[in-house]
Amino acid sequence: MTTQASANHTAKVIGVTIAAAVGGFLFGFDSSVINGAVDSIQGRFALGEFLTGFTVAIALLGCAAGAWFAGGLADRWGRKKVMMLGSALFIISSVGSGLAFSVPDLMLWRVLGGLGIGIASVIAPAYIAEISPARMRGSLASLQQLAITIGIFAALLSDAVLADRADGASNDLWLGLEAWRWMFIVGVIPAVVYGVLALLIPESPRYLVGKHLDEEAAQILANITGEKHPNERIHEIRLTLRKEQRSSFADIRGPRFGLQPLVWVGIIMAVLQQFVGINAIFYYSTTLWKSVGFTESQSFTTSVITSVINVAMTFVAILFVDRVGRRNLLMAGSIGMFVGLLMAAIAFSQQIGTGDEVSLPDPWGVVALIGANLFVIFFASTWGPIMWVLLGEMFPNRMRAMALGIGTAANWVANFVISLLFPSLTEMVGLSIVYGGFALFAALSFFFVKSKIPETKGMELEDMK
Repeated sequence: MTTQASANHTAKVIGVTIAAAVGGFLFGFDSSVINGAVDSIQGRFALGEFLTGFTVAIALLGCAAGAWFAGGLADRWGRKKVMMLGSALFIISSVGSGLAFSVPDLMLWRVLGGLGIGIASVIAPAYIAEISPARMRGSLASLQQLAITIGIFAALLSDAVLADRADGASNDLWLGLEAWRWMFIVGVIPAVVYGVLALLIPESPRYLVGKHLDEEAAQILANITGEKHPNERIHEIRLTLRKEQRSSFADIRGPRFGLQPLVWVGIIMAVLQQFVGINAIFYYSTTLWKSVGFTESQSFTTSVITSVINVAMTFVAILFVDRVGRRNLLMAGSIGMFVGLLMAAIAFSQQIGTGDEVSLPDPWGVVALIGANLFVIFFASTWGPIMWVLLGEMFPNRMRAMALGIGTAANWVANFVISLLFPSLTEMVGLSIVYGGFALFAALSFFFVKSKIPETKGMELEDMK
């Protein structure tokens, strides 16, 4: 009976976590849906390389803003209401982006959607960390990254299907709208699902305790997480929350350039996750492979295959994060990413031809593909999910919401910088130099983890110092 009850609670926790992680699906979908539309947008609105990059990247400014404010909103309104806000913003953005008639118009809707995704990117890992038992928290938090990778896969697959159906992303598909417009509009479906699920899941026990709703919090701890002594856990939570009524900047202020050292660790970790160049692949992979001689169909197919690898390897993190530990996985990932990026950089240095007549001679096309996918394998199994696991759990309760918001905002800003500059830098210095730079940051990430990242495996959130 006890085993059956434990299994029942485990199933409930996993179910609630999956529902919250749909926010991660939106995160991944929004991040990559523009991949298949980049060239069509560039042609439709006659954009140069810099403005193309800015159109792709501007949504990330909205993401950074949404992430910055999400922690405070979550402490005031609760996790569920903020999830529903994120859902509504993304629904509006998906329709607006698909019907955009000018570049400023498209940028506006992209920023609005970015606000929603930024909110989801903070609330999902925070909620999952707060609802999960310590023994399962790493694996459950990794479901957020799994959802992100599935969102990326869904976006790239839908892009490929829609482009194939119209015989090209720039061709009309349904209702007189080009295929690239439908790539955005289909985002309404997962956004609606997210909003409905947010209505159905329980509120975070830690939020409820902060609002003095102890009885409701105890019911959730007992019925969902299977906590045997919910009142004792509530007492522990209250002790950690007693010093704060609401998370504010004062909670993270410290002696190291105005912030607590641990907050800087989170910020730098979040920035490094982007500076290894993962989204240069997931935002621009179709354009990237076309630029070295692949056909449009081959480029879409290659992007989908890469996204499948991304999904599959995320399961490695889910299986090992609570066994091997966070630090060991991150350091192994740094080494693997460095090797893959270096292979790609060397391969791209062999590019021949100019303009639209470029190619990678044998065997360098294969080397570039192997290097890029090796990079994705190690990123997806380590830095992709583990960074989010750590951001959701490494901070003391008194600063968690604010520190998580700032770390996530830093991640989005770094994402914006890479996404904005990638097309221009590729044109100015070439893919080889750009990927060599990514390899350098992968190497730096190893030494940063080794010297600065704390191990949090198996620790309760209330024990974080």
